[in-house]
Amino acid sequence: MANIGICGCGAWGIGLAVLLNNNGHNVTMWSAVKKEVEMLTNDRENTVSLKGVKLASSIDITDSLKCVCTDKDIVIMAVASKYTRQTATNMSQYVREGQIIVNVGKGIEDETLMTLTDIISEQIPQADVTVLSGPSHAEEVGRGIPTTCVVGANTKTTAEFIQEVFMSNVFRVYTSPDILGIEIGGSLKNVIALAAGMADGLGFGDNTKAALITRGIAEIGRLGVKMGACAQTFAGLSGMGDLIVTCASAHSRNRRAGYLIGKGKTMDEAMAEVNQVVEGVYSARAGLKLSKKYDISMPIIEQVNKVLFEDANVKDAVNELMLRDKTSEISDENWK
Repeated sequence: MANIGICGCGAWGIGLAVLLNNNGHNVTMWSAVKKEVEMLTNDRENTVSLKGVKLASSIDITDSLKCVCTDKDIVIMAVASKYTRQTATNMSQYVREGQIIVNVGKGIEDETLMTLTDIISEQIPQADVTVLSGPSHAEEVGRGIPTTCVVGANTKTTAEFIQEVFMSNVFRVYTSPDILGIEIGGSLKNVIALAAGMADGLGFGDNTKAALITRGIAEIGRLGVKMGACAQTFAGLSGMGDLIVTCASAHSRNRRAGYLIGKGKTMDEAMAEVNQVVEGVYSARAGLKLSKKYDISMPIIEQVNKVLFEDANVKDAVNELMLRDKTSEISDENWK
């Protein structure tokens, strides 16, 4: 049995709280939003983020960062990416040397181009910072639907400890040393999902979506490998696996926002209608900046940025992708 703190009471935080409580662990949840704390304390349910998933009475709810961090074997960082830096800064004083922090958020900071684990490590240098990611919608994890993820850590010992804590008959965990690759895949797949949603909104079909998924993972993989990640990661759970589920699922807020944009709504109108954080919007600019920094061609991410921030017409953006210069799918070196 482990003592676990969860920073963030949104859908993913709640889904993991249910999983870990069912695994027999002691779970404490924290939120900076007073109304959220009151709602979960009184109703045991977040009717905004994850309606229908109830929290057991054994799960504690608090508004104290000290409480959620102190005497915990693991602290899970489940806040939206734009709040990661400030939350990490505020909690640092309560984190002991070597305490494990598991980042489950997905994003890249636009200003610094740092991954979320990099930000947490910078703000809490005494922590053992890890990442958990994969095709894992909170709506399904909270209902006990079989799910598989991967944990990335600096040491095998830490990865296997997290694996043991999270594993159950409905939640399988693999281990990996490639924290960077897991973070890049988990963040940029949200941008590709926006493109997939836009294609759906325009009325395009499965052929289009398959092209976006396969060429999208090619873009992400090229960038990740250039940054120092392992190519194999992008064929795995936090790469292709997460990309498929985010581009195809009705649960995906990024695909939903893209769909609304494809239907003619502005970015702000789409985000307001989704009424949850659309991480792909925040990662899109960072993805484009990284592509330029590392001199990697990322045409899908480039066109998504044009639609989001330059008022480009969605259909024109698709035409731009289709009419790009002719090229080969694999290296010309393979010709005989």
